[in-house]
Amino acid sequence: MPRAPSRLRAKTAAVLLPLALAACAMQPAPEIATPTPDLPESFFYRPDAASGAALAGLLPQQDPAFRALSTTALAASPTLAEAAARIENARAGARRAGAERLPNVTADANVKRNRINTAQFGQAGQSGFIPAEQTSYGANLTASWDADIFGRLKAQERAARARIDAASAQARGVRIALLAEIAASVTDWRVLDARAAAIQADLAAADRLAELAGVREKAGIAPGFDRVRAEAAASASRARLVALASDRARIVGRLVTLTASDAASVSAALAGTGTLAEAQPAPAALPSELLANRPDVAAAAASLAASDADLAAAARARFPRLTLSGVLGLLAFDPANLFDSNSVVGSLAAGVAGPLLDFGRVGAQIDAAAADKRAAFAAYRGAVFQALGDAEAAYGLVAAADTEAEAAISERDQLQRAAALADTRFRAGLASFLEVLEARRAADASGERAAAALGRAARARILLWQALGGGNESLGAALQQS
Repeated sequence: MPRAPSRLRAKTAAVLLPLALAACAMQPAPEIATPTPDLPESFFYRPDAASGAALAGLLPQQDPAFRALSTTALAASPTLAEAAARIENARAGARRAGAERLPNVTADANVKRNRINTAQFGQAGQSGFIPAEQTSYGANLTASWDADIFGRLKAQERAARARIDAASAQARGVRIALLAEIAASVTDWRVLDARAAAIQADLAAADRLAELAGVREKAGIAPGFDRVRAEAAASASRARLVALASDRARIVGRLVTLTASDAASVSAALAGTGTLAEAQPAPAALPSELLANRPDVAAAAASLAASDADLAAAARARFPRLTLSGVLGLLAFDPANLFDSNSVVGSLAAGVAGPLLDFGRVGAQIDAAAADKRAAFAAYRGAVFQALGDAEAAYGLVAAADTEAEAAISERDQLQRAAALADTRFRAGLASFLEVLEARRAADASGERAAAALGRAARARILLWQALGGGNESLGAALQQS
């Protein structure tokens, strides 16, 4: 009787010895500080605090070309399709990680034929009691389960779910960039329309001067040189007008790539009525809002969370693993007896395994995971300050572009007025043709410069929309409803 407790203690020691030895090798995951970077309380180039403009108003939403092309791109863009596929890949990885925490059940059926040398069984084999050939028929249901006592599989599932968040944020970033590129392209097209209108006005004025100079030349009251100079000015305007065609071709090509549609459809959308959008005030925002609005910051934060879970999983690899398994099956040597009660076989097993002397393998994995987490944190900080820099630059660009546009419009109005006054004075005999020609030459391209400045102001607002994280959720819904 005293031997029973002794055998029990021996079995208990045999089970607990690997756990005790593994516990000696266990080390906690290294602590890596990942504080949220400190951001200023406000943007240096912040707008007027009273400004309450909407973020989506920075895009040319009222332009029919932008609405049509954006709707097409959101439905058929290859870049969005690729981003959606990456999300599905991340979701599949999360499902696989979650399934690893559940039992695994398999089924199999087999037929085996064995041939042996009966002499190895001595007299019994030579007497024919042991058959030389034997065929067995079997079917098994096998189940195994990693109990995950220390949470290694749970940490891996947490990392996989964080990667879904990262992929989703990256897809949102792709969508914002796509809409911003389309908005910029449509804005560039409208700028070309405004420049073409300004050049047409310059050309019409130059043609009128050339016609007047020709009349004066035929009347013998002016040299032919005046006509030649006026015609040269008209030719310069025609050259500027023709040069716009190459810019239009580049815009169409860019939009074909962005929308995954043909050039004819893109050209038809751009040919619709539309003008350069009126500049909207820049909305006030806080630097801290970038942490929630910017998709690249959200993706970096999710990647940091995934690396943290990977580090936890790597550290838990030092702990023992408890595995439970069982087999329930049928085994018979005659197909007719396969479903007899005597053919039922089975087994149950429980195993504990853990590292004892791995010579630094697990430690190296932990060090690698810790380095990955430090790199992810550095990438996160980089994304935060990239967002801050983009927003500061965008606010500054809006302010500078608005000032430039105001100056360009003032210059255009003054030069056009000066040209009109010179023409009036010339017709009244108070100014020479040379003065009219010089005034017209100074006014030439002033309208084109003003249109280009207004385009830069509109483009600066698109950059600001993108820098602040976009507003594409409500914008996308509005586009789909239109």
